[in-house]
Amino acid sequence: MSELDIEGAGRVGTELVRLVRLIERTYSQHHAIHPDGVDRATYVLLVHLVDGGPYRSSALAEAVHSDPSTVSRQITQLVKLGLVRRVSDPADGRVVLLVATEEGERVLVENRRLRNEGIARMLASWPAADREQFAALLARFTADFEQYKAARTPPGAAGRR
Repeated sequence: MSELDIEGAGRVGTELVRLVRLIERTYSQHHAIHPDGVDRATYVLLVHLVDGGPYRSSALAEAVHSDPSTVSRQITQLVKLGLVRRVSDPADGRVVLLVATEEGERVLVENRRLRNEGIARMLASWPAADREQFAALLARFTADFEQYKAARTPPGAAGRR
């Protein structure tokens, strides 16, 4: 095993803190301008429902590493906004599934388009090889972070924070 690069990790950590703060501030400003919008945590649920739904509430909570009661409150907000609906599971009518509505899908597609256009503008001056390398390294970092987090989560603690 190689020696830990604490100094390099410190530089990465500093930049991650700057990035997260910038993202949070940007999102807060966007949310202030668009008060009927979906907050970030709730938006993550919509992403999962559009991309991989339908879900049972408990399975959705597990997928997003969140507490089931928190997910329940967030789903209630998405239902009020008309972005998600509750339906009976065709295989077991006693089970409720969460499904994105057409409006939920439209909102997600539009938000992704705006996000992707903004990122494309930010990276427009980067050479294509740098953009590709950045995307690959970011994906690798995220996957490694997920594995690191999962390895350090005690049994039964998933979703508790």
